[in-house]
Amino acid sequence: MRVMTASTMGSLFRAARSALLTLVLAGTASSALAAERLYIFTENYPPYNASKSGEGFAHSEDEITGICTDMVKAMMARVDYDYVMKMRVWSYAYDWVQGRENHGLFCTARTDEREDQFQWVGPLASIKWTLFAAPDSDITLSTLEDAKDLRIAGYKGDVMSDYLVSKGFNVVMGQSGDVNARRLVLGQADLWVTDGLVGPLVAKEEHDIEGLKSVLVFRETPMYLAVSKETSPEVVQDLQNALDAARSAGEIDSIVASYQ
Repeated sequence: MRVMTASTMGSLFRAARSALLTLVLAGTASSALAAERLYIFTENYPPYNASKSGEGFAHSEDEITGICTDMVKAMMARVDYDYVMKMRVWSYAYDWVQGRENHGLFCTARTDEREDQFQWVGPLASIKWTLFAAPDSDITLSTLEDAKDLRIAGYKGDVMSDYLVSKGFNVVMGQSGDVNARRLVLGQADLWVTDGLVGPLVAKEEHDIEGLKSVLVFRETPMYLAVSKETSPEVVQDLQNALDAARSAGEIDSIVASYQ
């Protein structure tokens, strides 16, 4: 039986300690890399965010385009963080992002009701809260209160729809807003609440419906990348600095101009 000398035992101890340190450092590096990966979600909401396939979902940034999408890509090109971008139904993505570190959602309207739910990077673009009627409708509105007795098409998780519900309006909710133009022409709703650019574009591309009537614009809000509260403030500040730099370089204005 071989007897270990003190020198041998010391060498083995140092080797084991070195191996353990290597494993710890590798684990730390792996954690750091994981912490720097961002998971960014959006919805199909052209022209701000749109899947190139025309579907309501997408699995990578290469499959997603749009005004806000291109702004976020320009921002991400200026930071060292790895990121994954996916398109999902808004209500699902909105719930999924909250409570998860390094998760974000765009384009999210920044309102008083949402202010404390996220950290904010932006602004990216702004939306005009608009009530549309069918092409052959004779509905006219002077104020929002004039729509109190009308059926308004909206969708779950949408800031405009939720606002109207909170004010006691009759909002017919769906999972997404893509079908709401069809609801108008079928008489299933009297009005559709959506953004002033989104409404006519979705009606044309999804249903070949033209001539929607904009009967009232009742609010305008800026849209942001909403980042989960669990994400490091330093990461959020890096993103804001990158977006500001892209704006100062003229990239943001160029993106907007390319869609006009």
